[in-house]
Amino acid sequence: MRTDLMRKTALTAAGLAFAGGAIAGPVTAAYAASDAKPVSQSQGERKSGERELGVRYEAQPNFYYCGPAATRNALSVQGKNINVDAMAKEMGTTEAGTNSINDITPVLNKETGKSDAYRSVEIATPAADDKQTDTLRADIVKTVDDGRAVVANIAGTSVDTDGNTHSFEGGHYISVVGYRDNGQTVKIADSANPDTASYWISVEHLADWIATRGYSTS
Repeated sequence: MRTDLMRKTALTAAGLAFAGGAIAGPVTAAYAASDAKPVSQSQGERKSGERELGVRYEAQPNFYYCGPAATRNALSVQGKNINVDAMAKEMGTTEAGTNSINDITPVLNKETGKSDAYRSVEIATPAADDKQTDTLRADIVKTVDDGRAVVANIAGTSVDTDGNTHSFEGGHYISVVGYRDNGQTVKIADSANPDTASYWISVEHLADWIATRGYSTS
């Protein structure tokens, strides 16, 4: 079930598997942080209308650490390496997850070293409208152009540009680390499973994925 921005949200696919009475394949992979392959480190020469940040990727160590793990991956694009346990403590993360994006934004600001580097944006409606989608696209482009990643709280099922399905019905946190086509398509760093550590998704799909929740952005 989707909940609003302020309610507890962050069960990952692994958590859902337990809740559903079965353990799915990605659960084991989600624990394999030490085996995770990093997302491409190379930013290369910036091209018009696109940019991708280098991520020192790590998978989340358990099913409820998606909030701290997404924050850690996001901060890695700034060259920072923060312990996920320390961040989980700051965010108040428990086995129920991390309550909302409002618990993540202050940590991003603290570790970035600027009190106003990030702000929380809510998409409170059940589905994103055109204005909310355009705002998300502009926020991602600005944040990535500033050399930072967006952290988003998502829920439900979406499909990436390769046609692969990503399902987090109980909620999840991801990092947005790049864009192309002037932000019409965005790159995700996903801590849930190192086998799907990164993928591209349309900004329209991402906006609907965030709907009823929120994201941290410049």
